Amino acid sequence: MPDQPVTSDTGPSEATQPAKPSLSLSRRLFLGAIIWSLIVVVGGVVAMTAAYRTQTVRILQQELDSTLITLPRALEILPDGRVVDIPERLPSDSRFQLPLSGRYWAMIAVQADGSFGNDIRSQSVWDGPLPLPRELADAALAAPGVTQYGNTDGPNDERLRVAVRSITVPNRENPILLMAAADRAVTDEGANQLRLILLTAMATLAGGTLLALWIGLRMALRPFDRVQAHIAEISDGQRARLDGEYPAEVLPLTDELNKLLDSNRKIVERSQTHVGNLAHALKTPLAVLRNEATGETGLDDVVRRQTESMRANVEHYLKRAQAAARSEALGVRTEIAPVAAGLARLLNRLFETQGISVSTQISADRVARIEQQDLEEMLGNLMENACKWANSRVEVSCSRGQNGFMQIHIDDDGKGLAPEAREAALQRGVRLDETAPGTGLGLSIVADISEMNGGRLDLSESPLGGLRATITLRGQ
Repeated sequence: MPDQPVTSDTGPSEATQPAKPSLSLSRRLFLGAIIWSLIVVVGGVVAMTAAYRTQTVRILQQELDSTLITLPRALEILPDGRVVDIPERLPSDSRFQLPLSGRYWAMIAVQADGSFGNDIRSQSVWDGPLPLPRELADAALAAPGVTQYGNTDGPNDERLRVAVRSITVPNRENPILLMAAADRAVTDEGANQLRLILLTAMATLAGGTLLALWIGLRMALRPFDRVQAHIAEISDGQRARLDGEYPAEVLPLTDELNKLLDSNRKIVERSQTHVGNLAHALKTPLAVLRNEATGETGLDDVVRRQTESMRANVEHYLKRAQAAARSEALGVRTEIAPVAAGLARLLNRLFETQGISVSTQISADRVARIEQQDLEEMLGNLMENACKWANSRVEVSCSRGQNGFMQIHIDDDGKGLAPEAREAALQRGVRLDETAPGTGLGLSIVADISEMNGGRLDLSESPLGGLRATITLRGQ
């Protein structure tokens, strides 16, 4: 049987898995800006609203203090200890005469047991209870002359700010409580309005700042997108270096990448030179030995067979080393159709007398990421092998596989190869038909080269009735 390729159970050799990207620089910066903007907006609104509320409450308390200062002048203590008011000295604010207006005052006589006696109150209190929390009154009684402030609900269920002070007067042993209260709705509403205005203004400012930051980041990072696109072009063989104008911050990176590309290219060139030198150094002594062993003795036969084996092994490993060196080069790409067509013309001339016809059906846009020399090596081995075992036809075609891979099919109409024999055919030095010429190394070389270039060699049954050899390579 021929040296025919066999189906490999494994897929294209997997490249090293790329590192999983973490959060991008732009997103990190933008996320940090969002967090900081939230802190500034929320913190600023809360702090400024609290400052405004504190200031307005302080102003309100100053008004209440003014009322408390006025009330003692309107007090008169009768000889029996009762407390009466002097109407013309009472606070003149008209809101104190309007029922449930939100402005209240009262003068309360405290009894010896601490209970409240008669009181004089503003008409605005009407007939409702005095808006005086007991705990606030107790605090004022415990610290005479010191004004105590607190909050409570008023006669009209409004929220009040209350000021209470305990004083002592002549001709009376027990103290008198002075109370003034004011509706704080205006104060609270002003604070709420300020909060809304601040929140709207700062949110708008933060949104505009974030938008400007995002646009700035995209523009600032655009050179890195160019670098990425240029590297992709280098990988595809459309560019040799990172040329062009880059910002000063990016230029050191592109310079180092260009140095790496130059170093890679020099390493490949040196490897190819060393491989070529080794080939010449080994082939000449082997040729001399083979030419000297021309006799018919057993020793001559052994020398011929061993030198032929050595030559075949040297050829195999030299080709493998050359392929390995070329596979490490960046930016390699080869159009498949011209290579296959050139080999088909050569094989049609070689096998014309045997009635073998070789045809190709490959679109011009089919491109593989492989050196042309490696592609010629693989297709040459497989197409020649197919011609040896075809009855009359060999067809070469190409189709797109999954994930951008190219599949090159070499079909013949020969006897084919049994499935159980295909795996053995790929092993180095195995010849399934010892009567046919060859070393049994061609298929293993094809498998090695395809694997080094991230592909594989498969065998299956051909639509023509013989064997189909399929090379899977990374496409573009």
